[in-house]
Amino acid sequence: MSIPAEPKSLGKPNANNLQTSQIIELNIGGDMFTTTLSTLRKHPRSKLAEMFASGQPKPQTDSEGRYFIDRPGTYFKYILEYLRSNQVPTQCVQDVYKEALFYDIDPLVKELEDSPQIFGEQVARRHFLAQVPHYTENIELMIRIARAEAMASRHSSIMVCVVKTEEDIAKCQDALNSLDTDKKSVVKFGPWKVSPSISDLLDCIKMDLEAKGYRVSFRAYASEKGFRFKSNDYFYKFLFTWW
Repeated sequence: MSIPAEPKSLGKPNANNLQTSQIIELNIGGDMFTTTLSTLRKHPRSKLAEMFASGQPKPQTDSEGRYFIDRPGTYFKYILEYLRSNQVPTQCVQDVYKEALFYDIDPLVKELEDSPQIFGEQVARRHFLAQVPHYTENIELMIRIARAEAMASRHSSIMVCVVKTEEDIAKCQDALNSLDTDKKSVVKFGPWKVSPSISDLLDCIKMDLEAKGYRVSFRAYASEKGFRFKSNDYFYKFLFTWW
């Protein structure tokens, strides 16, 4: 009489007994990956290593027993490639940077911050915008005014006043007083003391509005009224297109 073979365990993996060389199957936002525990633990201080550290609660598993992490799988392949071979991604850099921050992989974060894409945004542009008073609040104000004017209209037109220096503030106010428009609807930016120009700020405003999903364009404001100063020294119209 033959003795039946011992049945295989069909239960979920015992995460607390994982071996360093063990193969791990992952479900990252619906995308499947296979790697080793040692790869996931490569940077011990990272959140990813903590997720699979001995004695720590592990991620939940899906119906197939794969560890599930609710993050975009599209960019995890770049994270995994870095853990395997120290290869710094050159594609989807902004999105991979967000994932590197989430998983708290500090060496990769620092490598990406040295890339032209991240350096330009994090160091150069954001440092400039931090010097422009109430920049973020003014962007939100532009959006609120544009949406209020959008009823049964294809476009919303927002007047923006930009002054770079303290000396220009009084001149701008004089010009504003002679404008045939609602003064409360004019959004004012500036002044600032760093080197970027007014055109640089206007480009930043457009970039940040487009990043929020709005279709915008801008041009210098031309008034039919006479001015003591040229209107396009300070005033610009931003056009929101809704459909």
